[in-house]
Amino acid sequence: MAIAPGVASRARLSLGSANDAIHAMVERLLTQAGATGTLVDVGCGTGDLWRRVRQHFGRAIGLDAVRYEGLPEEVAFSAADLDATLPIADGLADVAVAVEVIEHLENPRAFVRELARITRPGGLIVITTPNQLSALSLLTLALKGQFSAFQGRDYPAHRTALLEVDLRRIAAECGVNEIRIEYSCRGRLPLTPWHYPGPIAALAPRWCSDNVALMGRCGSHS
Repeated sequence: MAIAPGVASRARLSLGSANDAIHAMVERLLTQAGATGTLVDVGCGTGDLWRRVRQHFGRAIGLDAVRYEGLPEEVAFSAADLDATLPIADGLADVAVAVEVIEHLENPRAFVRELARITRPGGLIVITTPNQLSALSLLTLALKGQFSAFQGRDYPAHRTALLEVDLRRIAAECGVNEIRIEYSCRGRLPLTPWHYPGPIAALAPRWCSDNVALMGRCGSHS
């Protein structure tokens, strides 16, 4: 699939990676759900998530605008514009994961509809994105009129800021049920370069986490 140069160049702004706390959050959700089978990693980057969860799955398919160096060879990779129709058959995925992808896209609802389409009925969908309700993000919004992860330096890589309620609404509109929200429990203290101690973040995860995840089960395809 030919990828427009602008799409590829925006994708490369992310360096194909996310921090370890985000992948740990996704691994925790998938392990607790007993996820197995075929994993479709949408926005797979360098394959960091796959390295954490590979023992649970028999097969991995990775989609991204570009193939990043370091992606494991066992991941079946296809280039894809993630703002368009995904090159995956209906219901192929037992689990579809999009780690720090949805905020880069123009149409979150269309994207989640695609995740639901490629996931079998009863399969899992996991989406992560920056947490706009953290203390850091809300303080930045109050002081600068912009969420912490959506300031000028973050554009055009970060395009769409979504609240937890937006994730819930979009997922429900796309036929996803049994919705669960999880937080990374890793967040930067406002006005400092330091992060909350883990035990403190665990006591107030929404307030103290830089990232949030939604997990849900795909309903029957119409």
